[in-house]
Amino acid sequence: MDKDKAIELFFDKVSEKFLRYVKIPTSSSENSNTHPSTEKQKVLSDLLLSELKKSGADEAIEDEYGCVYANFAGVGSDNDAIGFISHVDTSPSAPDYPVKPRVIKYGGGDIPLPNGDKISADVFPNLKNYIGKTLITSDGGTLLGADDKAGIAEIMTAVEYFRDNPEIKRRPLSVCFSTDEEIGCGADNFNFDFFKAKKAYTADGGPLGQIEYENFNAANAAINVRGVNIHPGDGKNKMKNAVLLACRFISSLPAAETPSHTEGYEGFYHVEEIKGNETSASFKILIRDHDREKFENRKKFILNLTNFLNSVYGEGTFSAYIEDSYYNMRPIIEKNIDLVTDAVEAFEKIGVYPKAVPIRGGTDGAMLSYKGLPCPNLPTGGENFHGVHEFACVESMAQITGAIINITEKI
Repeated sequence: MDKDKAIELFFDKVSEKFLRYVKIPTSSSENSNTHPSTEKQKVLSDLLLSELKKSGADEAIEDEYGCVYANFAGVGSDNDAIGFISHVDTSPSAPDYPVKPRVIKYGGGDIPLPNGDKISADVFPNLKNYIGKTLITSDGGTLLGADDKAGIAEIMTAVEYFRDNPEIKRRPLSVCFSTDEEIGCGADNFNFDFFKAKKAYTADGGPLGQIEYENFNAANAAINVRGVNIHPGDGKNKMKNAVLLACRFISSLPAAETPSHTEGYEGFYHVEEIKGNETSASFKILIRDHDREKFENRKKFILNLTNFLNSVYGEGTFSAYIEDSYYNMRPIIEKNIDLVTDAVEAFEKIGVYPKAVPIRGGTDGAMLSYKGLPCPNLPTGGENFHGVHEFACVESMAQITGAIINITEKI
């Protein structure tokens, strides 16, 4: 399938699905102990289950975690099957309701939003790549939800295309729409027994033209500070203000190794939150690096800094707890490089010559790859995720749908 045919066939269908899906609030919550973390995710999951059954799935289920799975028979055995995965939840970093999507023909410059804000061409220079294209934004009061409802819309449009064209020969197909990806739990309870494909793609990336098969190694550090409080009028040589000690620790981190000063393969330390008083304080640090050796050294740096500051301020003043979250999928994908070459070939057929870019984050695919399901990441056609300036390009979504079809037709 080429570019023109993909846009002609899928422009209206993929945008119609996307506009319906984004109006359903589905943000996950880091403060929940349930799975899914929010019940509202199941509203979209229920809808998708119904649509998959109508799309000719041989079997389709929704599990207790709100994750939806479907299998479609094709040419060959389960070993020949290919899978596609997207997540229903949106980031809790911005409001998710009410999403009021706007469809515009972009002519250049800033995009004014109804609430008085704008998507600035200076702040978001990638806008220049979309002149003459059809963009979907929110009204500025919420995120849009392209991450990852664009991926869902593309997969669902491809599934329905195969239903409506049964004469097309394709390999067996597995689909999963997961919950709680945004809070790092999307792959925790993945049903490998039901999901027949042994190789898959997550459709959870950004602009058209990118394929991602390497991501950060990630760990989270929780730092606790124990102070000594006393009336400030009598505090000389006695008080140890935990808040100030926490600041001492943070100020010892490399100033240039933060998200605002790094790009590409450069790793960072990111202080995510801090709370406390004179008696006690705590804060969280995200530790990220693509290189595994550098990643391990970053964790050692945190532990060495903790020990050093305890030698200065007294043993037990600082404590650090570090937990790994996920690892770079590249070593796994390199052993299954046909996934990348197949994707490149599929995109070239629709007139896109993709390049591999490193993910400055993680995906369900990274975790699934280490659990035995190799999963590089495809683009979705959206940008500026997790915020009110998010947008998606309809032409890109239509072409990505075509690429998903091309991959599935490769027998």
